[in-house]
Amino acid sequence: MLDDQPTSPHTPRPGRRPAARDLKFQQLAADLRRGILAGEWAAGTKLPTESQLAADTGLSLTTIRKAYDELVTQGLVIRRQGAGSFVAAARPRPARGRWTVGVLVPDAQLYYPRVLQGIEETLSAAGVGLQLATYHYRRDEEELDLRFLLDSGVDGLLLVPTLIGLDDPAGRARQLMSLPVPAVLLERRLAHAGPADRTEHVCSDHEAGAYDAVAHLHRLGHRAIHLVSRSNNPTHEAVLVGYRRAMADLGLGDGDTFLADKEQWTPRLADDAVRHLTRAGATAALVFGDREAIFLQAGARRLGVAIPEQLALVSYDDETAELAEVPLTAVAPPKFRVGRMAAEVLLRRLAEGDACPIHQIRLRPRIVVRASCGAALLDPTDPPLSQGAPCASD
Repeated sequence: MLDDQPTSPHTPRPGRRPAARDLKFQQLAADLRRGILAGEWAAGTKLPTESQLAADTGLSLTTIRKAYDELVTQGLVIRRQGAGSFVAAARPRPARGRWTVGVLVPDAQLYYPRVLQGIEETLSAAGVGLQLATYHYRRDEEELDLRFLLDSGVDGLLLVPTLIGLDDPAGRARQLMSLPVPAVLLERRLAHAGPADRTEHVCSDHEAGAYDAVAHLHRLGHRAIHLVSRSNNPTHEAVLVGYRRAMADLGLGDGDTFLADKEQWTPRLADDAVRHLTRAGATAALVFGDREAIFLQAGARRLGVAIPEQLALVSYDDETAELAEVPLTAVAPPKFRVGRMAAEVLLRRLAEGDACPIHQIRLRPRIVVRASCGAALLDPTDPPLSQGAPCASD
């Protein structure tokens, strides 16, 4: 791995060891970006060749090339035919009359592509430029990317910041709202602050999404509905609150939860989760997220538990739910709409300034019914289930 390799004065200094989810080229790009932003390579300086970096780091030429491609996309590096890769000059602030919006997200692979599509379409239609940075769930990289966006002269920011795991998330939110340009948060808010939350934000209402999932399973006749969830995640707590509220409102007791961090989810853990559910007499489960639901479904097959006849499942996220062996009924957050509305709020803020009221918007997810919940097994004479009207953009 990159940070196991010896370094030279021309080799990017490694950061902390990347999580398993980080791709090698993303880690290398982050290390190079840190060096550029810290001034280790001045504007116009030639960067190490792909062959040099491959020899110094032990990474493949393809990985090196993809890392440089990412930096070129971010405007930090330029390529000159036959000469190599060079640090780009600082970008001049765009001419007045054309705004540029900086967008900071933790990942551009899962969940956020549809959010980004909503942002891009809205900004493009308004003639506004977009500058994207991805921090791969790394706090050190998040800070550097935020500084990079501000230094590049953006007029406003759309941010998905880290707020969990901090000693003072409210202080962090205040810091972001005090930046020199307006900022709107996406899928992040101070849930426990109530009216003390002064952030401008657009979020999916994950509490409502979980609530509706439990209500859906209840309408199908289930009473022993459990929650299986990955923990240590910005969405988990809202899902847990919505689950417990629905169980209480429907008179189903406190419910039961099986929790594990994302990195702990393996086939063996999935088997343990299925055994836990069957011992507890569960007939249905809400599972956050799709990956964990697919693991659970495979564990049920290994242990001879039929889906949905013996255990009905509703997944949360709807990223890969339809690809499961038994296609998963799923709670689908309105990702495209979140991106579009956040961009609209920021454009209004830029146009109106402090005269614009603070927007705090929550959008209710819908349920996409597939085979795993057992709705198709109902008597066709039963009244249809309410599942939310699909939107073409979502």
